Amino acid sequence: MSKILVTGGAGFIGSTLVDKLINEGHEVAVLDNLASGKKDYINSQAKFFEVDICVPEVAEVFATFQPEIVYHLAAQIDVRVSLNDPALDNKINAVGSLNILENCRLNNVKKFIFVSTGGAIYGEAEEIPTTEKAPTYPLSPYGIHKLTTEKYCKFYNEVHGLNYTILRFANVYGPRQYKGGEAGVVAIFIEHAVTGKTCFINGDGLQTRDYVYVDDVVTALSKAKEVNYQGEINIGCAKEITVLDIVEAIKKTGIDFSPEHKPGIPGEQRRSCLSYTLANKILGWEPTVDINEGVKRTIEWTKTLTF
Repeated sequence: MSKILVTGGAGFIGSTLVDKLINEGHEVAVLDNLASGKKDYINSQAKFFEVDICVPEVAEVFATFQPEIVYHLAAQIDVRVSLNDPALDNKINAVGSLNILENCRLNNVKKFIFVSTGGAIYGEAEEIPTTEKAPTYPLSPYGIHKLTTEKYCKFYNEVHGLNYTILRFANVYGPRQYKGGEAGVVAIFIEHAVTGKTCFINGDGLQTRDYVYVDDVVTALSKAKEVNYQGEINIGCAKEITVLDIVEAIKKTGIDFSPEHKPGIPGEQRRSCLSYTLANKILGWEPTVDINEGVKRTIEWTKTLTF
């Protein structure tokens, strides 16, 4: 069993990963500044360091815990925030990630697994489902800085011998997404559906994304620590799901849900869908939870919340 550090381990995906790693018998530490994560998401068996990835104190965490494997999920995760404040996004997602990488080098970490983005890194891809060989033309500072960190991973491997694997996620959804302050469209719609609030669709609702359930994503993350593969791997379902499809999935659970339409957002990406062929080849991974089952599970969790 290994000593594993998870940055962003109090967040939606990170805390779910920590639970899985602890169930596998690993010794796990969480590094999180609780900007969007929640302390009550952190597994009680994990060590917790309330530290920002951008500060020098990160070195103390590495020196104290001495991780063998590092999962880097901590990030500024809102594309809209990156558009309004590119410098902030650069500080967290590029410079902060570089701080983690440098500490991995200094502490002889055996494996670094970086969570990147498939939805924001390819831009308006000509190839659908998009493979890892597609050109990367990110349309936001968020995508630009994720790509920057990917390049740093390759640098640290080539120059310093740091073993790494990059997972490019599609649109992840599931339990813990709302309460952790990381709400995507599925979480927002479900919260509004459960509470009866008015909800809006931007544009015609026919824009597509590739939605992948959090438990499937965490399975891919767990498998990534076992392989020797330096490069990028898409984690998605290879299915285009429209916003209207999400509405229908919610309705199928018996909830009366009819969002109103408002004008579309200028420049919004129209289509996004990732091939998981490489993930299947390298990780032996494929998605197992479809959108209807995933939405049903997320609604059940959301109903347990106090709004």
